[in-house]
Amino acid sequence: MNRKSAGGAATRALLVLARGYLAFALRTTRWTITGAPDAVPALTQSPSRRTDGAIVAAWHETLLMLPAMCRWGHEENPDLKITVMISRNRDGRFINDLVAPWGIIGVEGSSDRGGKNKGGSRALRQACAILRDGAIFALTPDGPRGPARIAQRGTETLMRLTGKPLVPVATACLSLRLPTWDRLRLPLPFGRGYLLHGQPCETAITSDEVNERLDRLTLRADRAVSLGRMGIADIVWRVLGVMLMPALRGMMLWRLRRGKERHDRLAERRGRTAIARPEGEILWLHAASVGEANSILPLLGALAVRHPRRHFLVTTATLGGADIVAAYQASDDVAASRLIHQFIPYDVALWTKRFLDHWKPSALLLTDSELWPGLILACMRRAIPVAVLNGRLSARSWQRWQRLRSFAPRLFERLDFVAARGEEDARHFRALGVRDVSCHGDLKQSAPPPPVDQAELVRLRAMIGERPVFLAASTHPGEEEVILRAAAIARRRAPTLLTIIAPRHPVRGEAIAALAPTTLPRRSLQQEPDADCSVWIADTLGELGLFYRLSNCAFIGNSLFSPGGGHNPFEPVRLDVILASGPHCGNFRPAFAQLDGLVSTIHDEHELAGWIDAVLNEPLKWQARADAARAALVPDETVPPGLLDRIDALCG
Repeated sequence: MNRKSAGGAATRALLVLARGYLAFALRTTRWTITGAPDAVPALTQSPSRRTDGAIVAAWHETLLMLPAMCRWGHEENPDLKITVMISRNRDGRFINDLVAPWGIIGVEGSSDRGGKNKGGSRALRQACAILRDGAIFALTPDGPRGPARIAQRGTETLMRLTGKPLVPVATACLSLRLPTWDRLRLPLPFGRGYLLHGQPCETAITSDEVNERLDRLTLRADRAVSLGRMGIADIVWRVLGVMLMPALRGMMLWRLRRGKERHDRLAERRGRTAIARPEGEILWLHAASVGEANSILPLLGALAVRHPRRHFLVTTATLGGADIVAAYQASDDVAASRLIHQFIPYDVALWTKRFLDHWKPSALLLTDSELWPGLILACMRRAIPVAVLNGRLSARSWQRWQRLRSFAPRLFERLDFVAARGEEDARHFRALGVRDVSCHGDLKQSAPPPPVDQAELVRLRAMIGERPVFLAASTHPGEEEVILRAAAIARRRAPTLLTIIAPRHPVRGEAIAALAPTTLPRRSLQQEPDADCSVWIADTLGELGLFYRLSNCAFIGNSLFSPGGGHNPFEPVRLDVILASGPHCGNFRPAFAQLDGLVSTIHDEHELAGWIDAVLNEPLKWQARADAARAALVPDETVPPGLLDRIDALCG
């Protein structure tokens, strides 16, 4: 046998071994294939959904993972034709022969350089003909010689000549890096793999834009491979969730009896739903309660204008938050008709899986400090990006997370980005491992005022008449005693004063009423104060906007005693309410700092009584302070454009 024949036999033997290994590695890899729904018709070219040709762009380093995409494409459409441009050299031909069994047809050609004909012009003509025939043409924008991950102009030229959409594709799996110019990835068996397709580009884009889109998708796929692996803490969290399932079911029933759940929607807490998933992209936003739900409404409107075909899934944890979303759905806002509400499932792996299997969101936007390890891990393992809006992490919470950092799941590393409400929160998130943190201000300051039933407002104003009204809003245990004593002192100067106590948790209405020596009327029992009644318990959900509008001045609870935390002051500020708060407002430190000098600080019942008396005796002076507080906020329903751009990048 001569040397040439021996070399050919060795090459064929190597090719057989390489094919066998690649087939074994790719088949034993657990692939997750996901991305923009609009890309599926372009990638599969199914007869019922064909788009008559599409350009697929992927980095050269992922060539050996191309068969995974082709196998998926042929499962969707057995007649799918996929052609790929390969280098006009020995290595390119070897790779072409290697992937041929997966139905991939190679076209030889490289960019012409230095006056040398590399077959680029001929390959370009062939590519145009292939695309006009309605096939898939795949190329590596950085091939054949690099530099790696730097797109050449051929991709832009092909888009301009053919007018076909470009679909960026990123793949990542457990792999080795070979010592080649592109650090070619060699898949390893028995790992996890991700194939992500981005939003199709219908018009020609520049090489820089190709770089940006492919890099973003590749980073997302790489993060899913590295951060989607379960550690000991993740396993412990999962096992704990399974063990607690009976207790959680019991807790649901207990909450149902206390009026904190809805019987017809209890299954949503276990990830079930009776609502069909709409076609197309779904962006998932989670807003725990009333304040968070209210804060994302301007954002929903702005996103709906930008993306007329996108649907929005909003989850809440409380009935109050659900009521806010329901009121928005009934409005004529641009996003209302494309909005779906669900109660968020408890953080149990089975229930979360059921939820994600049904809804398949393109991204998850959490608000404030709603961070659930199991939910975030489940999204990471499906390559669903997760970000936090209005990120809030108080000093106390930050210190707690710091102590648990060695034992907790890789929660903060798995977040794609955090839009912190202030610099202090941003520092806390960075210290805990979030790689991408920025500040866009507090979304709650641009939220619309809390809603109100106008007919009920008119009725109650007529019933109360000229009586001055003091509201104690969102109070917590221990504060009501101080408020009742302060109200008694204030009535010595203002005998007709009506004090309304609206507890943060309305189920405490009965306990609060029992604090007084006489029977106090409760709103939840449809009892109303008569002319001789000085205190009214507003123990109902979703009516704080009503009581703020009835009051002359208001005190924000959860702030008198340590550790406290406070509550959002922006809602009453939007309504020009004269405000006071206790000294313990750490959870809303940036908000109160923004309103410095415009919200009075109260320490005990005597100060509170004196403040009520001062407001009632000099209303114009105090109203000017309330007006100044409102002027300190950004305009109503303002959304930072930079935040919208970050969300678009996350979903793309």
